[in-house]
Amino acid sequence: MLIDARMFRLGNARNVIRETFEYGKSRAEVVGRENIYDFSIGNPAVVPPEVLNRTMEEILENEPPIDVHGYTSAQGDASVRQAIAEELNSRFGTHFHKDNFYLTCGATAAIAISLGAILVPECNEVIGIAPYFPEYGVFTENSGGKFVVVPPDTVNFQIDFKALEEAINPRTRAIIINSPNNPAGIVYSEETIKALAALLEKKSKEYGNAIVLISDEPYREIVYDGLKIPFVTKYYKNTIVCYSFSKSLSIPGERFGYALVPDEMEDSQRVYLAVCGAGRSMGYICAPSILQRTLGKIVGAVSDISEYKRNRDLLYGGLTKIGFECVMPQGAFYLFVKAMGGDSAEFCQRCKDLDILVVDGAGFGCPGYVRLAYCVKPEMIERSMGAFKKLYDSYK
Repeated sequence: MLIDARMFRLGNARNVIRETFEYGKSRAEVVGRENIYDFSIGNPAVVPPEVLNRTMEEILENEPPIDVHGYTSAQGDASVRQAIAEELNSRFGTHFHKDNFYLTCGATAAIAISLGAILVPECNEVIGIAPYFPEYGVFTENSGGKFVVVPPDTVNFQIDFKALEEAINPRTRAIIINSPNNPAGIVYSEETIKALAALLEKKSKEYGNAIVLISDEPYREIVYDGLKIPFVTKYYKNTIVCYSFSKSLSIPGERFGYALVPDEMEDSQRVYLAVCGAGRSMGYICAPSILQRTLGKIVGAVSDISEYKRNRDLLYGGLTKIGFECVMPQGAFYLFVKAMGGDSAEFCQRCKDLDILVVDGAGFGCPGYVRLAYCVKPEMIERSMGAFKKLYDSYK
């Protein structure tokens, strides 16, 4: 049977996060769920806001089924896109409208079609700044591009601008950023975003070709301690925002988000139509109708993120008290821990031997660290401290 070798390779490749998660489920059958400390997967642990289920029920009860479950426009219902635009405008002082948005099945689809829209053979390199979401490389390759990794700044977990500037060349088409960040939980400061915008303006002018900034923002609403997120389109005009409601509304399995192409972008209408065309070519048209109708009525609602802050403080406080070196999360729901001994693969195995399930930072382009997803029950965090103490002592 003839098959695409690239697709076979991707299908046959290990997904360490999912693999660890599945191991945890099977291991729990042996030792009991209460004895497994599973920090492997970023599955929201808080319930969706009540208004979401209530609104969906009202739609199902009161609106014609043919309309509720029928097709919308390929890029999404116009009134829903306009509602999203107005909500962002009210928060960030922007001037978006419905025709800046293409509704998708999550941020991953938004990133995939954005790359499909802008990559061309003569200018096809995409830069990811470590630590980064591993699928960026997959999406880039699928669109005929080359994924280039800029090493992490492990001092502040902002951007190593010297390394970034060295990576940019005439074939650079896009840079993907993710803030709040998965896996490190950091937020890019306004100073960082301004410096990034200035560098991209300079390089775009130097090469005579606009470098596109793709801002992957599924954790935008999950920030702590009153921190303000710089809205990137206000700093760099050639930005495409890829967003998902999965984390802010605790509905990851529902797959709903958007790609945003602002008017300020160079040739914005052509870029937007290319996004529409990429969505068509990949089959990403008409995001789920019931979700469109629901989100259009409750846009701006957010789950209770105070539980994540409590978990952050509990886990960070507990591990640093034991002696682990951790990156203080400013957002999202991940803690990045420095692997004792420097070998993150060995560290993960020692964790596994104690039924602590974590993910190796090497898969995120940051070896020497491990990721803990703390979107879990606080009781599990408390129970895990004894095992973490044994882990720490094993290195002493």
